[in-house]
Amino acid sequence: MHRLTVLSPAKLNLVLDVLNKRPDGFHELRTIFERISLADRITLSRNKINKITIQCSHPHVPRDSRNLAFKAAAMLSRDFSISEGVDIAIIKNIPVAAGLAGGSSNAAAVLWGLNRLWTLGLSRAQLAGYAARLGSDVAFFLYDAPYALGEGRGELIKPLNIKTKLWHLLVVPRVKMYTKDVFARLKLSLTNKKDNVNILLPFLRKGDLKRLAGALSNDLEPAILSLRPDFVTLKNKLLDAGATGVCFSGSGPSVYACGQSQKHVLSLRAQFDRRYTQVFVVSTL
Repeated sequence: MHRLTVLSPAKLNLVLDVLNKRPDGFHELRTIFERISLADRITLSRNKINKITIQCSHPHVPRDSRNLAFKAAAMLSRDFSISEGVDIAIIKNIPVAAGLAGGSSNAAAVLWGLNRLWTLGLSRAQLAGYAARLGSDVAFFLYDAPYALGEGRGELIKPLNIKTKLWHLLVVPRVKMYTKDVFARLKLSLTNKKDNVNILLPFLRKGDLKRLAGALSNDLEPAILSLRPDFVTLKNKLLDAGATGVCFSGSGPSVYACGQSQKHVLSLRAQFDRRYTQVFVVSTL
């Protein structure tokens, strides 16, 4: 096989609980990941120059060793003494630095794709070990699961056997928001901490959209709003327009609104795609 093309989807966090700060400087998390239909496309091609190259037309995607996809390829190449290089072509549809884990998903796609292209024979558990070294969200994308529970830094993944399909309107303000900046603003309150994961899960399993929407939560929201207080206006506009529930994904700035159906979400989009340039109708993948 000379070339392989891989889909690289985005994620949403239906719940993001920040439990405490760990000795390693990271935060202990419990989150419910949802894999969504907004996706990049990555083509991996062997090359004979023994170099890793990144091709992407998006101006904010690094084309060197800062790119997680590059790092993923470099780790496998080094550990398995691969004598050839790889050209990584990324068609970028997922907004950058938006709380949607586009870079993490790209890294997972490269791990999975190169395992096949270079016939490395790595198990999912072995690939997950590489994923954990690359970033907190990377491992989720190695599992063929629409939903998963993430623990630890988010790298400990338990796929959830849930068939519910959700529809969302995703609005991404053209503001890059970096995870480290949001966590720097986080003020942890551990008193009377709710188990938001187990509150939401029964509603997700039953497809109870109304109660599910009321159980969406993100402990990073106060920190996000401390950086951009104006984002509360976007949330309120979505609710006023008839969204069932509204929440930030990850460290923001992406805001997603739950709808009752594809038709409902399309009607919501008609009210927002003139005001915002990055508006997407997405569903569970």
